[in-house]
Amino acid sequence: MRDDPFDIFLVATPGLEQPLAAEARALGWVPEIQPGGVTIRGGWADVWRANLWLRGATRVLARIGSFRALHLAQLDKRARKFPWASVLRRDLSVRVDAVCRASRIYHAGAAAQRVERAIAEELGAPIAADAGIVVKVRIDDDLVTISLDTTGESLHKRGHKQAVAKAPMRETMAAMFLREMGFDGSQTVVDPMCGSGTFVIEAAEMAAGLAPGRSRGFAFENLSSFDPAAWRAMRASPAPTTPETRFHGSDRDAGAIRMSVQNAARAGVSEWTDFACLPVGDLTPPKGPPGIVIVNPPYGARVGNKGPLYGLHAAMGEVFRDRFAGWRVGIVTSEAGLARATGLPLEAGPIIAHGGLKVRLWQTPRG
Repeated sequence: MRDDPFDIFLVATPGLEQPLAAEARALGWVPEIQPGGVTIRGGWADVWRANLWLRGATRVLARIGSFRALHLAQLDKRARKFPWASVLRRDLSVRVDAVCRASRIYHAGAAAQRVERAIAEELGAPIAADAGIVVKVRIDDDLVTISLDTTGESLHKRGHKQAVAKAPMRETMAAMFLREMGFDGSQTVVDPMCGSGTFVIEAAEMAAGLAPGRSRGFAFENLSSFDPAAWRAMRASPAPTTPETRFHGSDRDAGAIRMSVQNAARAGVSEWTDFACLPVGDLTPPKGPPGIVIVNPPYGARVGNKGPLYGLHAAMGEVFRDRFAGWRVGIVTSEAGLARATGLPLEAGPIIAHGGLKVRLWQTPRG
């Protein structure tokens, strides 16, 4: 197994690079923020640990090599000399994705074909459009960088959540929004429009020290660099820490509450979470010191249907002001007007790309 360090690129949801870098730093890496993600240095054990433990990354790319190529014949020649056997298995199919930018090789499809042919003929691995192993080729200013997608299905798919609400908050985004609000596992979290329970479950998992990737498999398990015994040892995490507090979700939709309860059970956090079917107007704070209220209310993607939403946000703001004094409040919305309708002193975070929309976390100032 290759031990010398290489670049590992942690793909972020656009706009969440900063909290992902903070998370990587907390796990012991030295992150460098770049557009669309964070670069760290490490070996294959770091690749596995990043997939297993990072809550904010959407995927982990191992940058396994680079060379210059000014034309397709040169790309073909150098791709054939690349040490594919050190990372790929000849018995498993491979797919190549290519991107070209500001380079003399400008046809991404032709570039991908050349690399695929080199892998097929030099290594003997089959090429398939639906292969689970993806080689990513980026040609930027004539520099060819070869990366492996070590993740497979996006990391927001934790592996223990089956029931999903209509407009779900991705787990990766939920975890980073909690981090942006200063959540460190010690504060009570309340989500009054919990949907399928994402904020509540992520908070409980973070507080308990559970690895987000503990319930799923990864693409790196099918690479020739994989060491099953070392991976088993890494996955054998210590028993979860019992959180000092509880995490609460509510929703006016009984179906959403059923989903949340099932998802919390599959995630193994039922004993630290509570879910109740009630409208925001009936919300009261749980016993104990003030904590964090975080909510992803409907924000109406189409122009012209936002009227009732202003009333909803105003009523929600009134509940938070009257009953949640001392709590930090965070609201995710695509509309500045909806955030202002709450009447709360909310500060806007960076713009985040979310399912074709641009949303922000608006939060009350830290006390």
